[in-house]
Amino acid sequence: MFAYLKKIALGALIATSLAAVLPGAAQAAAPAPAPEFTGIENWLNSPPLTVASQRGKVVLVDFWTYTCINCIRTLPYVTSWHQKYKDQGLVVVGVHTPEFPFERSTANVQKALERFKITYPVVQDNRYATWEAYRNQYWPAVYLIDKQGQVVYRHFGEGNYAETEAEIQRLLAQPG
Repeated sequence: MFAYLKKIALGALIATSLAAVLPGAAQAAAPAPAPEFTGIENWLNSPPLTVASQRGKVVLVDFWTYTCINCIRTLPYVTSWHQKYKDQGLVVVGVHTPEFPFERSTANVQKALERFKITYPVVQDNRYATWEAYRNQYWPAVYLIDKQGQVVYRHFGEGNYAETEAEIQRLLAQPG
């Protein structure tokens, strides 16, 4: 019996460790203060926002770039969450961090916003300042910030859409 329990505990430890490092892994994050949007070249679809000014709301920060196929596949979910929950206190901020030099063009990003029907705020993080503030390493990456300004969830890559949406709902239901 002890060997069986030891094997289960080891399996859980391995699964937790893999979830922390593999793209596509979703995980609750140990609550930590959310970094501010920094080094932003342009705000599109919105005047500038700060994380601090969004206290009392749930903020979804989506790191993406418009030529990344994995990012493109996540956009319908992110835009749907924006539409579905914006009146309940969800604020979506797309952080467009370019992989290639031509993706730094504001005109190209604006065309992508039109093509993908993105109406939520999007920032151009051409110098990777916000990317680095979040210690991000992946496209796409989603970070959820609770009403107190703490990063409490993150997901790297595609997938886990139901889990991410459930976390949005859970955070929205918490008192402000």
